[in-house]
Amino acid sequence: MQLDDLYRRVIMDHYKNPRNRGTFEGDAVTINLNNPTCGDKISLQLQVENNIVQAAKFSGEGCSISLSSASMMTDAVKGKTVEEAMDLANRFSCLMKGEAAEFDEYEDIEALSGVNKFPARIKCATLAWNALRKGIGSEDQE
Repeated sequence: MQLDDLYRRVIMDHYKNPRNRGTFEGDAVTINLNNPTCGDKISLQLQVENNIVQAAKFSGEGCSISLSSASMMTDAVKGKTVEEAMDLANRFSCLMKGEAAEFDEYEDIEALSGVNKFPARIKCATLAWNALRKGIGSEDQE
C-alpha cells in the first residue's frame, strides 16, 4: 500500500467516524468559524481548566478535509496544556506550508500533509485549528 493511499484512508476514517463530534452541556468556550470559499462551517467547543484542555468537541458541516482535520485536532489537544495545544497548532501551520513538522504523539495529523499541494484546500484543513487558536487565545486561564 502506498503512503498516499494510507493517508486517504486515515482522512476518510476520521470523516466517516469523527472523534469528538457533538456538543457539551454546560460550560465551554465556543468558537464558530466558516470558510466561505467552500462552505465549511465549524463550531468548536473547548473545556479548559487550570491551563489544560480537558475536552474538545466540534459540530458543523463541510468537506472530508475540514471535518477530518477537526476530528484529528480535537483528539490531539485533549489533555494538553494551552501552550502544548498552541504548539500543535503552530506545527500544523508549518505542515500546511510544506515545512517539516512532526506529530509523534498523534501521527494521524500527518495524513493531511498532502493538502499543501492544493492551496484552495488549505483553508479547509486549517479551519478547526484557527478555531482552536481563537478559543485558547481568548480563554481566561486560571
